Amino acid sequence: MLKNLDVSTYKNGELIQYVSDQNAWIELTTGAWCWYNNDSATYGATYGKLYNWYAVNDPRGLAPAGYHIPTDAEWTALSSGLGGDAAAPNKMKETGAAHWTIPNTGSTNSSGFTGLPGGNRSSGGTFSGIGANANWWSSTEALTTVAWYRSLGYGEIVRGYDNKRCGFSVRCLKD
Repeated sequence: MLKNLDVSTYKNGELIQYVSDQNAWIELTTGAWCWYNNDSATYGATYGKLYNWYAVNDPRGLAPAGYHIPTDAEWTALSSGLGGDAAAPNKMKETGAAHWTIPNTGSTNSSGFTGLPGGNRSSGGTFSGIGANANWWSSTEALTTVAWYRSLGYGEIVRGYDNKRCGFSVRCLKD
């Protein structure tokens, strides 16, 4: 996909829970989504929705028909194919300063990925990172309470794992 996922139903048509309340977000063990800062007017159309990993892993399917959420290995293959973790960011990031805070020098978006800095929602329910980083879930669990993700910022694309309650963006791959 050329942009972040922005769906509010699973593949089977059932609603994904929208959770704006910070205290409710902290307690989640089921799929949910929100907009950055709970502000659809400012962030929704540009950055899509933030999903917890429970939505990513739900058996009803978060990805639209004909797509899937990339595994940790598929994210690694993307980064490697673009020259590695140090070279990939400039090839994946939107050019200019319309969304990325300055500096965003060297970005070419030559891959067509058009990575936007949509920030995240922590497992504690707080928002951060808009304009500075982008985080995308993989479909791969790391441990019982954490899953693998990729973070795109200024210097490199970072592979890490975080609490499944975090709200990150999602990109999909065509099957």
